[in-house]
Amino acid sequence: MSGDDLHYLEATELAKLLHARKVSPVEVAEAMLRRIAALDPRLHAYATITPELALEQARRAEERIMRRQILGPLHGVPIALKDLCFTRGVPTAAGMPLHRDFRPAFDGTVVTRLRDAGAVLLGKLQLTEGALVVHHPSVPPPVNPWHPEHWSGASSSGSGVATAAGLCFASLGSDTGGSIRFPSAANGVTGLKPTWGRVSRYGAFELAASLDHFGPMCRSAADAGAVLGIIAGADPNDPTASREPVPDYLAGLDSDLRTLRVGIDEHFSGTDVDAPTAQAMRDALAVLRALGASVRTVAFPDTGHALADWGPNCAVEAAVAHERTYPASKAAYGPALAGFLDDGRKLPGMEYQRILVRRRDFAGRFAALFDDVDLLLVPVQPFASPTIEQLDATIAAPEGLAALIRFTAPFDMSGHPTITLPAGFTTRGTPVAIQLVAGHWREQLLVRAGRAFQRETAWHRRHPAH
Repeated sequence: MSGDDLHYLEATELAKLLHARKVSPVEVAEAMLRRIAALDPRLHAYATITPELALEQARRAEERIMRRQILGPLHGVPIALKDLCFTRGVPTAAGMPLHRDFRPAFDGTVVTRLRDAGAVLLGKLQLTEGALVVHHPSVPPPVNPWHPEHWSGASSSGSGVATAAGLCFASLGSDTGGSIRFPSAANGVTGLKPTWGRVSRYGAFELAASLDHFGPMCRSAADAGAVLGIIAGADPNDPTASREPVPDYLAGLDSDLRTLRVGIDEHFSGTDVDAPTAQAMRDALAVLRALGASVRTVAFPDTGHALADWGPNCAVEAAVAHERTYPASKAAYGPALAGFLDDGRKLPGMEYQRILVRRRDFAGRFAALFDDVDLLLVPVQPFASPTIEQLDATIAAPEGLAALIRFTAPFDMSGHPTITLPAGFTTRGTPVAIQLVAGHWREQLLVRAGRAFQRETAWHRRHPAH
């Protein structure tokens, strides 16, 4: 079997072929590098391509697999990383020209764990400046492979584009206000934002320490579970990484949902959303019911303060993260990130404390919902697949950012895990997604529910014409 025929396989599907020695890791890596060379000059998903490293790792994987020494569920599978994950000797810029020459002296924890599990690194993926909302003016934004006029998401834009366009089999993203979920929805891939602390943040550029989540962006829920099982867990280098045991996320994947209770707040999820989003929600609810889940009406706690507070909370933490280079190197920053950092530096301490108190209150009220349900069904964003022009107008409008992040930022503020699932297409042929939210540390349930949903639907198996 030729490596050139495999680029749209799920990572776990490819792994089975590799581990059965039906295809060569080296051949697959070479084919992916050829595909990147052919398509990425137009799509701009990669910040840095690492062909020598990829082929070296593929050769080592092939040698071990030939001896039947399988290191894990993704041994030999080509992946790529959001370019804020420190990668030893490889440029790591976080979407910032200021850091274009930074080559870390060590691998971050997630990179180490993927390397030790035998994954093959194709390169580093582009992102918005500093993982905020907007790309630096000098950085060409990644292009949505479904339609170039449509938004590719933020901040893990390159991760979404590369995974959707068959330029890697899985990728890592980070999520502070929606940055795994927006590009997963925009590009039609499956994104898993774990519980805060489930994955170590050691060896990565920060945006906001108490809001940053690292997680997989993949072609399926099963793939997301495979990646999360590798990168999750306690880390002596990051005391905030949870010591909660890491379950086998691939266990029980094919069990049914007959005991599952799904909650929905029709007012929260249905107000001011567009027609494709509303239809995707109705269709997803019907699928979950058909799978045996019971649906219950819930009432979300008021998210108004959480949305209003996300910006200043994030800005203060970002100002701390950037204090070594900002404002000292302000001229190297784009206007959006610079303005955000200025806002963070100005916020009075007493107001920041009020934000922290309100955030704890909201997180507690939201956690209480899971006393009565197992999952919550919500949209990812109020408007499906916006064009770049529509997105720019939204962000520029008063309260526009709050409108954009109304279904994402609350779960960063509370730290709850979510999975984003492809759930339909617009009339222009661009993807629409839905989001399931679970209680803290219940990522295994999200993977299981996502897998069940994807057994009954084929949205995740549709690919752009590349």
